[in-house]
Amino acid sequence: MTGPAGGSTGGSMGGATPPPEGGPIRVYNWTWGRDEDRRPQLPWLGIFLVIFGALLLLDLALPQYRSVGSLLVLAAGLASLIVWALRRSTIALYAGAFLTAASVPGLVSGLGYEAQPGLGTVAFGVAFLFVAAVRAARGGGYGWQALIGLLLLALGLPELALPQITDAVVPALLVALGLVLLTRGTFRR
Repeated sequence: MTGPAGGSTGGSMGGATPPPEGGPIRVYNWTWGRDEDRRPQLPWLGIFLVIFGALLLLDLALPQYRSVGSLLVLAAGLASLIVWALRRSTIALYAGAFLTAASVPGLVSGLGYEAQPGLGTVAFGVAFLFVAAVRAARGGGYGWQALIGLLLLALGLPELALPQITDAVVPALLVALGLVLLTRGTFRR
């Protein structure tokens, strides 16, 4: 059996001789499909079970903790963040950030503290800012995630700090946003 250049391919037919040991062997491989299809798959269920089991052990260590549902959401969020850290999957980043943020109020109340109004808003604001920081670190800029994160923080932090003035926060933010838009148009001319 002969190869493309007329030399022997080293097959077992007809007493062919092996190729000479003259240089490095090069192998080229062409594949089609997504990169995710060629990478080893992570056992999502295994990661989730490890984290959930560890959180249940923490639940045993802290008997005052009352909410297993928040532990489930936190476990799913942390598992997604681990998958994101290993594979850099955008879906895992968003799922991990938002599930972890969604578990914060339940975790706080499960520990016996009162979850103040605005805590969930601040948690989601931090999650959006985390996604924006990851996006910026990848060279994609801060994007709309930073804007939403800052807006959620602007809504949630006053509600946490001064719950009695929260009714005035949204109108004040609307006035401020309107003034910014009006002054930007004035300075462009």
